[in-house]
Amino acid sequence: MTAFISFSKRFGFERADYPALYQWSIAQPEAFWSAIWDFGNIISIRRGDAVLVERNRMPGAQWFPDAQLNFAQNLLRFRDDHPALLFANEQGARRSITYRELYRSVSAIASSLKKLGVVPGDRVVGYLPNIPETVIAMLAATSLGAIWSSCSPDFGLQAVLDRFGQIRPKILFTVDGYLYNGKPIDCCTTLETIVTKLPSLEKTILIPYRGTGATSNPQTIFWESISSPANDWVELEFAPLPFNHPLYLLYSSGTTGVPKCIVHGAGGTLLQHLKELILHTDLTRGDRIFYFTTCGWMMWNWLISSLATGATVVLYDGSPTYPETDSLWRIAEELQISVFGTSAKYLASIEKAGVKPGSSYRLAALKTILSTGSPLLPESFDYVYRHIQSDLCLSSISGGTDILSCFALGNPLLPVYRGELQCRGLGMDVAILNESGESIRDEKGELCCLNPFPSMPVYLWNDPTGERYRSTYFSRFPNIWCHGDWAELTHHDGMIIYGRSDATLNPGGVRIGTAEIYRVVESVPGIIESIAVGQAWEGDSRMILFVVLRNGRTLTDELRSQIKTRLRQEASPRHVPAKIIAIPEIPRTISGKIVELAVQQIIHGREVKNRDALANPQALDYFRDLPELHED
Repeated sequence: MTAFISFSKRFGFERADYPALYQWSIAQPEAFWSAIWDFGNIISIRRGDAVLVERNRMPGAQWFPDAQLNFAQNLLRFRDDHPALLFANEQGARRSITYRELYRSVSAIASSLKKLGVVPGDRVVGYLPNIPETVIAMLAATSLGAIWSSCSPDFGLQAVLDRFGQIRPKILFTVDGYLYNGKPIDCCTTLETIVTKLPSLEKTILIPYRGTGATSNPQTIFWESISSPANDWVELEFAPLPFNHPLYLLYSSGTTGVPKCIVHGAGGTLLQHLKELILHTDLTRGDRIFYFTTCGWMMWNWLISSLATGATVVLYDGSPTYPETDSLWRIAEELQISVFGTSAKYLASIEKAGVKPGSSYRLAALKTILSTGSPLLPESFDYVYRHIQSDLCLSSISGGTDILSCFALGNPLLPVYRGELQCRGLGMDVAILNESGESIRDEKGELCCLNPFPSMPVYLWNDPTGERYRSTYFSRFPNIWCHGDWAELTHHDGMIIYGRSDATLNPGGVRIGTAEIYRVVESVPGIIESIAVGQAWEGDSRMILFVVLRNGRTLTDELRSQIKTRLRQEASPRHVPAKIIAIPEIPRTISGKIVELAVQQIIHGREVKNRDALANPQALDYFRDLPELHED
């Protein structure tokens, strides 16, 4: 970041501090994003002179309209013996792939895909765990200009069909099975159904991850038959493509309807990720970056972009707490991870389990912890600095699938304030707006972006007029991106995220973010986690709080009273629920996010159609016909 501040002077920036840099980045977007292009050493066939056309239109602004580049080429710029990928799984397997080996493997798969007729715009999909072959397949497909989309194999059958069925893929990469929490899980039966239900598929490429490789599909090709670089292998021919050529198809959660298919462009994704990785994460060639993620979460795409910096990407497949609760920290020590990415839920869970990684492992390489997925509680900040490491940068980051990047991130030049995200991302004109659309500070409101940014979706799939795109992001405030987060911009320019605004509670007409409640409730001894939703009641709305208790605990009147007292004292009387009900578990998406809206539908007697989008759909059944919900 310091080097970039100095570098930006050639583009007209005249100060030497981050606040001034941020203001310059949003006031002079053409100069700023040109600086990012050059500082990130973007490889392109040409860039062109135009940077931003129709900058006052959202949607409608165009970035680098004359540029031609290839995303995969930028991620494969290094071709030496530096480790590109380090792989570990819960069974103790380890693999290392150098940049040279990665390039040659991608070349072999790309050559095979080309022989299978893959051309720019074709959809190539992965039903895959977080293994090196997934990275290789994605890079091979995108080198040819194909659009990549992936689901992890823990997605239910219908969830996979709801996603891939919309985009009509030509090629499917898959595995025969995987392991999770010590249990082998076979994919072959599900795979046969997927192939049958996707008539657009021309070939299935099977990776025998579990070693069975069983299939009766005559159109199946085995990975080994196409993955070994031939002795006479040739250089990759990267397809030259427009800046906005579709790169990735990602999906909304799909818990309240068929998921939206969100199309992200190659150039915008590359620019944003390089900005966030090189500047906001301070990622260098000597770093080893890890994020606990599956291939069904946008953080996988974000993580893999690290290859463009020459850093080493650490992939992990399996449960984060198997065979031991602290298994990931054993790997962090062994592989000398310097940037450790995870979810807020994971940090809260290992704290409650009494894990103290700083005392148990040598984490000398660790310089940054990244957290996303949900708001990071202030108490988790205390835990990280007390029990993991006292001199690292704890970066709570927030963005989403919709932008494939972040609105708020970390910053190695700024202090970390307890409970806050450090800063708004460079080039992202983020503001908190009240109900009247006025910009506010030190108050809660809608997280919005006032001006265009390169990683806005190119379009939504099957939305030829763009109406669904406009209604999704621009219906709340015209010409302003409304992200759907309930947030606050603090007096020292940090951010606090309180949860999704569409899940915001509204008792008595006062809007309350669910994260405010979870923070207090989950500090009460005996409570593991909680979920709060609004229930229509007697012409108004009342708050219902569901709690998961530790083994051996029961929800007594005394514990209910303790929860209410804590909420009243540490939050406000408005935060006190009308009802507190114990449940066995909380429903979550496959990427680990709590699904307040799905619970809200269930308690109002409505059906949740896309249960396969959940990691634990059976958890919804606990909320059906609870007698307490019909009592005063």
